[in-house]
Amino acid sequence: MLVLFAATLVTIGYVIFLSFRILDNSPGNEQTIELSRIIQKGARSFLFEEYLVFFPAVLALAVLLFIFLGWKTAVSFLVGAVFSTLAGFFGMTIATKSNGRTSWAALSGMTKALRIAFSGGAVMGLTVSALGLLGLGFVYELTGDMTCVSYYSLGASFVALFARVGGGIYTKAADVGADIVGKTEANLPEDDPRNPAVIADNVGDNVGDVAGMGADLYESYVGSIFSALALAVFMNSEKAVKSVLFVVISGLLSSVVSVIITNLTVSKFKNPSSALRFGTILSSVLLLGSMLIYSVISAWIQIFFVVFFGVAVGTSVGLLTELYTSGKKIANLAKSATTGPSNILISGLALGMESTFVITILIVIAVLLSYKLIGLFGVALSAVGMLATLGMNLSVDAYGPIADNAGGIAQMAKLEENARQVTDKLDAVGNTTAAMGKGFAITSAALTSLALFSNYANVTHLATLDIRDPALFTGALVGAMLPFLFCALTMKAVGDAADEMVEEIRRQIREIPGLISGQTKPDYGRCIQIATKGALRRMIFPSLLAVVTPILSYFILGTAGTAGVLIGATVCGVMVAIFMANSGGAWDNAKKYVEEGHLGGKGSIAHKAAVIGDTVGDPLKDTSGPSINILIKLMAITSVVIASLIGR
Repeated sequence: MLVLFAATLVTIGYVIFLSFRILDNSPGNEQTIELSRIIQKGARSFLFEEYLVFFPAVLALAVLLFIFLGWKTAVSFLVGAVFSTLAGFFGMTIATKSNGRTSWAALSGMTKALRIAFSGGAVMGLTVSALGLLGLGFVYELTGDMTCVSYYSLGASFVALFARVGGGIYTKAADVGADIVGKTEANLPEDDPRNPAVIADNVGDNVGDVAGMGADLYESYVGSIFSALALAVFMNSEKAVKSVLFVVISGLLSSVVSVIITNLTVSKFKNPSSALRFGTILSSVLLLGSMLIYSVISAWIQIFFVVFFGVAVGTSVGLLTELYTSGKKIANLAKSATTGPSNILISGLALGMESTFVITILIVIAVLLSYKLIGLFGVALSAVGMLATLGMNLSVDAYGPIADNAGGIAQMAKLEENARQVTDKLDAVGNTTAAMGKGFAITSAALTSLALFSNYANVTHLATLDIRDPALFTGALVGAMLPFLFCALTMKAVGDAADEMVEEIRRQIREIPGLISGQTKPDYGRCIQIATKGALRRMIFPSLLAVVTPILSYFILGTAGTAGVLIGATVCGVMVAIFMANSGGAWDNAKKYVEEGHLGGKGSIAHKAAVIGDTVGDPLKDTSGPSINILIKLMAITSVVIASLIGR
């Protein structure tokens, strides 16, 4: 544990150094400073109001745990919840301070702007990894009980779902409203300051894609480590426990080294995507190199291969996601928009469904090979291997919203054309990295959920399942239904909140004299307020669904029925999440492909159709799809906790 604490402290020290380096860069002129300040204030205001909604529930649960199970479980749960919250808050704070600096740096060229945007993302990525490990080590040292680590994971999962769902509803309500009125009705360009929802849209990028994604992957990271450690303890193997800790420590340090080298060598690459891909591959190579040495020294060569399978499938899914959301497939998808919105919607749905095939086969291969080598512990360790370099992978993912914000600020502040050209290139790469990050998160959720399911089986002593048992079948039916119900609730929440946003934007355009001519500024604050209240009001029910369902199923359907619920939710949820993420990402990039001047460019029939496709895809890829990851993992960890609690 001393090595673990040392690695996390080194990482935190580097994060602090990186943060000061970012802040040393010029925030720009009066306009960029003001716009960045408004975005930061709006994002922080949303997070604080969100905390006021879910922290009373967190405290109430902690009190119940204290009364019935003692202080250790209550403290473990609170540490998971608080650390998950802090990871998202710290990362988002630096992201909102990096956006204006990236815009201003773009006037000096690509290299400086890319370095600031990537460094801002790296603060998020490394903070999530470091706090995740620090909290886990603290809880285990404090309690000495692996069961308490499950409550730590539960606290992280509980907060993550609220953060992901709330942030997702916020960002897409603002985005959809801005697109429907600003682009299709008022014919305003992207990030036009005359659009009343443009600031709310930029705020949404931070609360949804930075704080929300950070909490999501924090929970994945913690959940995968807990599941592997729990299986190692169940095996009564100190060697297995040490192997898990070695993987996560090596992954963390590999991420730190990769971030440093990527920052130092960014000027040597011709485009941003090459630099970011280099850093991602480097972190994986460093991890695998250290694992090869460790496996030879420990005379357990199988652990190298299971970690390799996890890294390989994570990387492959990222590349496949890039294939389905860029290049030739996007050009063909955009071409379908020339005949109107119907064809691009049909083609986009088909593309997302098709993408599930190869990704599923890769997950299946990784699971079967890992299981053949070391059993279920091998599957769990494979998931840990995939997420071990989260510090670097999340850095690349969090870079995207910063680049997107930078482009918006450059447009609204009316910076020189060369600045906008640089930020557009950064943003184009950010769309692809965001899509790759979602694919990575979905795949890790599948492997982690399987490992958590095995922990559930161990806790309930469920050695076999009888397919003739109606509880198993009905549980699987209920579980398969849940992702659809969850998506329906979250998508309807986006639609209802977007309706309020649309009416407000129309009102301002209609009632504020000189708004469209640019003589008067819109009321940005009113749109931020609508998005905030709409998201907070509508996030509670779908978020509680993941906690309540496994508890009810445990008492109504029993242990076998709950196992069926977990199987159905995981299998169905992974497919739906992949489909939604890739369809939404493809529609987004098809719109940008048209806006670059292809197929008639902005204002053409193809552009109007592509905007509709992008608008439909927004809640799929940024609200419902990503939230399913947490849904299936939170259900699994809740089942483990409730089974261990009842079994006492």
